[in-house]
Amino acid sequence: MSFLDHLEELRWRIIYSLIGIVIGTIIAWIFIDFLVNKVLLVPAVKSNLKLQNLRPFGQLFLYIQIAFIAGGILSIPNLFYQLWKFIAPALKQKEKNYVTLIVVSATICFLFGIVFGYFVMIPMTLKFAEQFGTKTIQNNIAIKEYFSIIMSILIGSGVVFELPVLSFILSKVGILSPKLMRKYWRHAIVVILFLAAILTPGTDPVSQIFLAVPLVLLYEISIFVSKLSYKKKS
Repeated sequence: MSFLDHLEELRWRIIYSLIGIVIGTIIAWIFIDFLVNKVLLVPAVKSNLKLQNLRPFGQLFLYIQIAFIAGGILSIPNLFYQLWKFIAPALKQKEKNYVTLIVVSATICFLFGIVFGYFVMIPMTLKFAEQFGTKTIQNNIAIKEYFSIIMSILIGSGVVFELPVLSFILSKVGILSPKLMRKYWRHAIVVILFLAAILTPGTDPVSQIFLAVPLVLLYEISIFVSKLSYKKKS
């Protein structure tokens, strides 16, 4: 394929990805009441948080934002598939098998990260927010700020759970090695704390620490994955 043919192929893959996001958003909008009331607001109810809307049509715009983000999450398998279709023609059969494994693993890891964020990180963060401080001050939280924290934690958790997959890829191409990861373990901790702050924008330091802890564990898992996949350069 020529350079222009590659650009044309990339254009169609982007279009197919956007179509997947639109379809996912429509599906999320159909179930938006269930998604908001039975999923996203449950942690607030369990933590006894009082939420309030401070803007005209604030709930409408918030529902649209949630539907769009949920649509993006639902379309993740399609996004990875379109990426695979774009690079597959340039790969050998053995490499294609690796790509298939990476696509499936990346999807599973991202979804598992979201589950971890919802059932572990969010309850711990909200419980701390609800118990900290004096009872004289009433905690009435703006609904926009609440959902910003929820979405940041969910997406951040999904992203950081991709660390083992990234380790597998970099080890396969010879960029990473278990010895190198062990040598710079202390440096990795500093980077992990920085990433926790970047991936949870607008949230409190507590949620960032809660995200840093599984990141450290994932780093150890990544070292093990690197041992399994690393090949020395000839």
